[in-house]
Amino acid sequence: MNRLLENPTDPKPAHPLIFLILVLPFGVVSGYVTVALGYLLTKDGVSVQAVAALVGASLLPQVFKFLWAPLVDATLSLKKWYIIGAVISAVCIALTGLLPIKESSLPLLTAIVVTANIAVSFLGTASNGLAAHDTPHHRKGIVGGFLQAGNLGGSGVGGGAGLWLAQHAAITWVSPVTLAIACAACCLALFWVNEPASTVQAEKVSATLKNLFTDIWDTLKTRMGILAMILCFLPLGTGAASNLWSAVAGDWHADADTVAFVTGVMSGLITAAGCLFGGWVCDRMNRQIAYTAFGVLMAICAVAMAVAPHTRLMYIIWTSLYAFILGLSYAGFTAFVFEAIGKGAAATKFTVYASLSNAPIYYMTIIDGMAYDNYGPSGMLIVEAVFGVLGVILFLGLLWFANRKQPEASLG
Repeated sequence: MNRLLENPTDPKPAHPLIFLILVLPFGVVSGYVTVALGYLLTKDGVSVQAVAALVGASLLPQVFKFLWAPLVDATLSLKKWYIIGAVISAVCIALTGLLPIKESSLPLLTAIVVTANIAVSFLGTASNGLAAHDTPHHRKGIVGGFLQAGNLGGSGVGGGAGLWLAQHAAITWVSPVTLAIACAACCLALFWVNEPASTVQAEKVSATLKNLFTDIWDTLKTRMGILAMILCFLPLGTGAASNLWSAVAGDWHADADTVAFVTGVMSGLITAAGCLFGGWVCDRMNRQIAYTAFGVLMAICAVAMAVAPHTRLMYIIWTSLYAFILGLSYAGFTAFVFEAIGKGAAATKFTVYASLSNAPIYYMTIIDGMAYDNYGPSGMLIVEAVFGVLGVILFLGLLWFANRKQPEASLG
């Protein structure tokens, strides 16, 4: 099939690159917290466990965003919600520039970071809804890859550029304000994406919500929907250690410029490449099997980094490989979920899965921080690998059990 359109009367879908741009602010907010703020705080003497707690707090809105995701499908429009999320998150990033980066700022800094993540969750929900509606079935994998390339690439920009500017700019607020402007500018990409003609705009909100939750339930009770739900909670392919790369950089003798480049800009580019390649792979093989294979690769990489010499060169090599595998994993998860949700209330359905998938990232980040304090950097990586392998084993067992049943029978 050479045509991009599945129906000749459909409008031409947006190029996948548009979705990469739209989701960039989502990654920028994450990267700024995990890389830039994480490194600056530990440099000031804040413990790795305290930084892990800040990162964990920033993830909590992403875990619970399914609670407010229905608002995106039931009110306003996807594009309007995107703009609201972009503006508020940009303002919050800029506000962090007013605070001194030290332990005494952690309570207020945490509040600002959580607010930014709530706002950017609306932006992410709207982006995913636009992608789900404006993508033909045979392009789900590649669009999933571009979305995650924007997410993780944006994380590299937010972390790397944010830290580099913080280290080299004469004025402390230059870094967060520059990132804030970049996030707001991503709204321009909305001109090149189709807004879905949603029936929810023409009905009463109560009826809209009833139809929306019916659509969600119909998806969740299918075999594919249940498998995707279970996958959300398993600790495979989480990439949690990457949230602490800047905080543990000293154990590999990596300086600020190395961290900014390797876990920031370069990591973003490498992860984006992994996302695109992972999306390509997922369009050519079973998406569940692809995702579990990516999870095994991540566990192997973590163990290899743990046992290799703790030098600056090894830090560069293993964090870069980890970043590529993380891209594979995120693309695999996104393609799997897009396959499961179909269309309908796509923004909310994708957000249900995407938000719950942050649960293992949250608890593995906390576990990694505790493992570091108790067992050191190598112990942290080995603990993460063990959890990843256990997640793969559990999911393969569930997949084997589910495949014994009718391929796509509803379970309710």
